[in-house]
Amino acid sequence: MAESTELMRLQAENASLRQELEETNQGVLALYAELDTQALQLKQASELKSRFLSYMSHEFRTPLGSILSITGLLRDQLDGPLNDEQQKQVVFVRTSAQELTEMVNDLLDLAKIEAGRITISPGWFDMFDLFAALRGTFRPIVDSESVDLVFEEPVGITRLFTDDKKLAQILRNFISNALKFTLRGEVRVSAQLVGENEVRFAVSDTGIGIPEELHGQLFEDFVQIDSPLQKRLRGTGLGLSLCKRYAELLGGSVGVESNPTVGSTFYLVMPVSPSGEEDDE
Repeated sequence: MAESTELMRLQAENASLRQELEETNQGVLALYAELDTQALQLKQASELKSRFLSYMSHEFRTPLGSILSITGLLRDQLDGPLNDEQQKQVVFVRTSAQELTEMVNDLLDLAKIEAGRITISPGWFDMFDLFAALRGTFRPIVDSESVDLVFEEPVGITRLFTDDKKLAQILRNFISNALKFTLRGEVRVSAQLVGENEVRFAVSDTGIGIPEELHGQLFEDFVQIDSPLQKRLRGTGLGLSLCKRYAELLGGSVGVESNPTVGSTFYLVMPVSPSGEEDDE
């Protein structure tokens, strides 16, 4: 009789455990279904955001291009002379249009990256040619009386296998930021071989510097450092984020070393060439 009672008790406990297990399984399945639904919604929201950014950027580009063309004609006085005040106004309009164009281009690049539509076209190129092109790009806008832009000769490396246009875009952004936040002193661009198959590009400045606790935020989307100088400058806060994404596409990484009042060094470390890729010379 006692054995029968014990057996019935065990059977009841077993049935209760099976029921709890079944309810738990149903709860887990419901949770997975909810997670799948939310993941799909997030994916759709991300796709909509990318499409919106791409569409908006394209729509802005045409009128901005027209504004730049017209202000260029006015600046060059091809349709007649302008007085000094009119010249200042034209320069102001053109500068504002150029800044807005840069913001639109950043948004468009972000949309392309998130949509997976950025293509990488690697090839061998000469490091001296890269630095010469960058020097020529910034020569017209550098105030040589206040800031020197110095390009050091590459150390230990003369040729590189990667997408030179994407690499140049990263370095242009580093240099542009350095010039914005350096009122006096110098901005120095360098490249040197690290180990056997890596090159480290660095853009160092004597600018305002950045507190260490903010370093981790610099390469996030839409982040801008809160400083009196930053408030006078316009931008989307996407430049460094795009640099990070382009660096990853090139198989490299970016970073920063900086202290307030001392200056900053933004750097890119990337492979000289993919494994097994031989120089064509």
